[in-house]
Amino acid sequence: MTRVSRVPQPTLDLSRRSLFGAVLGIGALATLQACGGDAEGGSGGDGGGTVKWAWQMPTTWDPVTSSAGSDVQMLALTYSALTFIDNQGNAQPNLVESWEYAKDGTSVSFTLKEGLVFSDGSPIDAEAVKKSLERGRDADNSLIAAQLADLTDVTTDDLEFTLELARPNYQYPLLLAGKTGMVVNPAAFESDPDSLATRPAGSGPFVLDSYVQNSKAVLHKNDKYFEADGITITNFELYPAADAATVVASLQSGQYNVGLLPGSQLEAAKAAGLEVQVMPSLYVSTLDVNKTMKPFDDPKVVEALHFAVDRQALVDTGEFGLGEVAYQPFPDGYVGYNPELDGIYAYDPDKAASILKEAGYTKPIPLTISTSNPEGVPELLQAQLSKVGFEPTIETIPQAQFTQQVYINHEKALAVDFFAGRESPAQAFQVLFSDTGLMNPGREYDPAVKEAIEKVIATPLDDPAYAERLQEATKVAVTSMPNTFLYSRPRVVARAKAVSELPEHLTLVTWEGVTVS
Repeated sequence: MTRVSRVPQPTLDLSRRSLFGAVLGIGALATLQACGGDAEGGSGGDGGGTVKWAWQMPTTWDPVTSSAGSDVQMLALTYSALTFIDNQGNAQPNLVESWEYAKDGTSVSFTLKEGLVFSDGSPIDAEAVKKSLERGRDADNSLIAAQLADLTDVTTDDLEFTLELARPNYQYPLLLAGKTGMVVNPAAFESDPDSLATRPAGSGPFVLDSYVQNSKAVLHKNDKYFEADGITITNFELYPAADAATVVASLQSGQYNVGLLPGSQLEAAKAAGLEVQVMPSLYVSTLDVNKTMKPFDDPKVVEALHFAVDRQALVDTGEFGLGEVAYQPFPDGYVGYNPELDGIYAYDPDKAASILKEAGYTKPIPLTISTSNPEGVPELLQAQLSKVGFEPTIETIPQAQFTQQVYINHEKALAVDFFAGRESPAQAFQVLFSDTGLMNPGREYDPAVKEAIEKVIATPLDDPAYAERLQEATKVAVTSMPNTFLYSRPRVVARAKAVSELPEHLTLVTWEGVTVS
């Protein structure tokens, strides 16, 4: 592959087509001190101010054991990945400067940039990358192991490393742009891997100083970051998302200066003089279904669910008009988006009721809608499902326990959630639909889906057949798996006027060039 330099990305046109056009391929509180000061990258010292980001806390600071796709946003503060995804959806160099596949696709060789170091000053060389990737593949508690299952060996030579694969797999340059490609310092996991949950050991733009679980993280600029010249922020504070009713007031008061804004507060934020950015993302709201649990062990109940949901009403009322109706995990314009699926499960309450009646259900079917936020969309869903023959109740699970109960313990039959997208579409399929997929609560895998995605994995990204094969895999998955996709979700960010405009990227919120006056 020709070497590609990392260049600033242009601001995106926010129309739906141009937004996603081009090939893309998305507990107990205890204060814990992390190593800081000059030994961990310096204090910054450039007078660049402090970002106070009310967004989300990670499930862990370890990319290998992270249990939420959206964790990548926070982990990218302290870790760097081997590649990154540009605004056109292509894999670009990050820690690596180039890569090249063997002709048969069963190995890919990468060359690291020179002079890279972790935040503690130790070198990032091929051997460190090898150990980090092998931990992701082999650790008993790894939640990225499935993405590295076909990695049979990593050979190294100074700054060069080659991934030997059990089969042709052309997705690795995309895959390594996310958590799977975040390089963890071997010195940390070889001595105390459990410490990584609260003390990240990476090479990202910031270094963690202190952390109060589910409450606050304090970081400072990492002067050893390989693109430190592009980071003008001196200090960084991370908080959970502010309550919808208080987010505007919290931003006005200075408690935060950048925050995730619910659609219900968009106009209030503008009226309060805050800056608002509606940013592109790969987020899609979903109903995740465990088809091994009643009542969804009956395929007819799953089918009725598909038609029972008025997605446009969820967008208009639940999300205050922000978003687009979706029947599949990829947005319109994305290479995996299949136009044949448009309207496939269009709202038809009469059809949903008829399916249940013909299946022999003469009484309302009890079911529980599990959610971490009961207001808005869950309430609308409850009303919609009640009209067609379901008897739904809403169960609220604290955000800190939601992932564990729904996706790790497989305890819930129906959950309202969102899919944060993945850098590699093959990884998206694995997460959503495979028998090891984190967001597949039933852990069942249709052989037809597996066959379709295997064809995608074995196809080079620049092959003319790639898009066709990926779109066919999307169709097979949507028509055979129980997931009910609802609507796309943009990122809506409110910020104080003192904070400059944030760069717009599909997969990450990034901080290069951001200033605080």
